[in-house]
Amino acid sequence: MRTYEVRTYGCQMNVHDSERLRGLLEDAGYVRAPEGDEADVVVFNTCAVRENADNKLYGNLGHLAPVKARKPGMQIAVGGCLAQKDTASITRKAPWVDVVFGTHNIGSLPVLLERARVEQESQVEILESLDVFPSTLPTRRESPYSAWVSVSVGCNNTCTFCIVPALRGREKDRRPGEILAEVEALAAEGVLEVTLLGQNVNSYGVEFGDRYAFSKLLRACGSVDGLERVRFTSPHPRDFTADVIEAMAETPNVMHSLHMPLQSGSDAVLKAMRRSYRRDRYLKIIEDVRAAMPDAAITTDIIVGFPGETEADFQGTLDVVREARFAGAFTFQYSKRPGTPAESMENQVPREVVQERYERLVALQDDMAWAENKQLVGRSVEVLVAEGEGRKDASTRRLSGRARDNRLVHFAVPEGVETPRPGDLATVEVTYAAPHHLVADTFGNLRRTRAGDAWATTQDEPTTSPGVMLGMPTLGAKPLEPTTGGCQIG
Repeated sequence: MRTYEVRTYGCQMNVHDSERLRGLLEDAGYVRAPEGDEADVVVFNTCAVRENADNKLYGNLGHLAPVKARKPGMQIAVGGCLAQKDTASITRKAPWVDVVFGTHNIGSLPVLLERARVEQESQVEILESLDVFPSTLPTRRESPYSAWVSVSVGCNNTCTFCIVPALRGREKDRRPGEILAEVEALAAEGVLEVTLLGQNVNSYGVEFGDRYAFSKLLRACGSVDGLERVRFTSPHPRDFTADVIEAMAETPNVMHSLHMPLQSGSDAVLKAMRRSYRRDRYLKIIEDVRAAMPDAAITTDIIVGFPGETEADFQGTLDVVREARFAGAFTFQYSKRPGTPAESMENQVPREVVQERYERLVALQDDMAWAENKQLVGRSVEVLVAEGEGRKDASTRRLSGRARDNRLVHFAVPEGVETPRPGDLATVEVTYAAPHHLVADTFGNLRRTRAGDAWATTQDEPTTSPGVMLGMPTLGAKPLEPTTGGCQIG
């Protein structure tokens, strides 16, 4: 059997697409290469948004060229946003690549690999529109306790800094029944947490004319047996409406956490970005969310140094950060993205100015997040134990996971207490707060879950692939059983 490796760059949508790519390959008879082994097929799922994405790709392809030369039959495939955008460059700069495919036809990968092998020449297939909705494809999920569920692909916005709509296409929505069927099937297999995923998730329903479709979907998830946590990402302030806030507040398993991109606190910059909201509209959303859910943890995205940004504009961003009290923020220094309107805008901000502003923003946001986190010291939180969240867990003798509000928690397990497994739920008391995480050295209790059982099965039977699902997940897990003990991200 031929082995494969998928290397993923970029956003959550790419991570979700890679689950589909792994499922497709395993359905076609490939097996995942053991850690450290040279795979027979290496697939790059690329990003065109992150800075230096192309340099990173070509550097990795260059490293693989001599490996391929000495390994007969090895194949290399490049897919994702950069493949959709720079097809000609990839085939010219790296002619040893066997397959190039785009964002709209990830389901073609196994056929293209076989065609390249038989015909002994590179295969390039880039479609301009979606051929098959990705969620109907086989899936190899990484986690038995947490899953992405795509509600839409593509984006109808025209932000001047973003190339995603050109690469992912216009928004296409799945029917609500299909989404709910997938969620129910995942819960039946033991998944405790799902994240509803879309480029602009709360514009869901635009394609079939239901402006309340997303809030209805959130409420419907509340009735799924065994599903304890529902999250979604990412919404757009333009489409964020009162019915969604009500659904979040009134549906017990929908988490009180919200990632709401700000991008800038200046109305002038927001207009230049072609963001269809203004500062006051944004802050009113934050106010309404906190009125309905005082415990909500709100995070955001901010771009520093957009063309034309003045010191006064930047001060406006700092003012919003102070007023909004974000629990966390992804902060970015603006850099040109080929193919976007902002690339050719006048008044590009000097790099040293951007750097200085960026450092001020990060310092302020860290202070704000730290202040917000300190308010949780002494409180009990329920943590979904995770795998890979705590890089220092071994040295600190702690475990890690996410609280219901999506804050990262590192917690200690006292001697004599059964070790929680990824997928189990632990109630702990926060004893220390840092800007980017919480520490809980007071242990409350543990609830072992079917998700933890599923994780344990993957450890006991490493040759099996319980996460592989052909198209929609299949129903057939053991019936839900009552749980006992203690103790429910965005």
